[in-house]
Amino acid sequence: MDRDAVHQDWERVRLTFGRLLDEASDADLRRRSDGTRWTNRQLLFHMLLGFLIMRALLNLVRLLGRLPPGVSRGYARLLNAGTRPFDVVNYLGSWLAGNTLTRRAMKRLCDHTISRLHHRLDAETDTDLARGMYYPDRWDPFFTEYMTLADVYRFPAQHFDFHQQQLRLPAQGNRDGRQEQ
Repeated sequence: MDRDAVHQDWERVRLTFGRLLDEASDADLRRRSDGTRWTNRQLLFHMLLGFLIMRALLNLVRLLGRLPPGVSRGYARLLNAGTRPFDVVNYLGSWLAGNTLTRRAMKRLCDHTISRLHHRLDAETDTDLARGMYYPDRWDPFFTEYMTLADVYRFPAQHFDFHQQQLRLPAQGNRDGRQEQ
């Protein structure tokens, strides 16, 4: 795993997230995103959520990665069976937090969370990063059937980049490359 590349991706995300929040007007944030039921503001929180859930995801791999593979395989099947309720909670959580948290609070939360992740990644051993488990691959397009801790560390930037393309903000431009007016 190229730790420096992961650190650089996270810093790029942190700066981009702050810029998007700073440059968007209130009207821009209320505009519907492209391809989701969220507004831009709600989608921005959902993009941050990819980082916020990292503690739980990392702890899952740490625990289940030490157990026989059948345990995590069964757990992944159970979670995949609960995809529909997960999707509802995922949608409503981002809707609520996206409508509740201020821009300043979201930026602070992003900065703090990414800072903590930098420290956690630096403390991991190569053995830790190679440990893995079966994952609920129906929950997110970037979850694969089996993921190592290194894979999980790469997830939030991939998630952010994917959803950034769905924002409809002036700084994003239109799909044909023109800036929105």
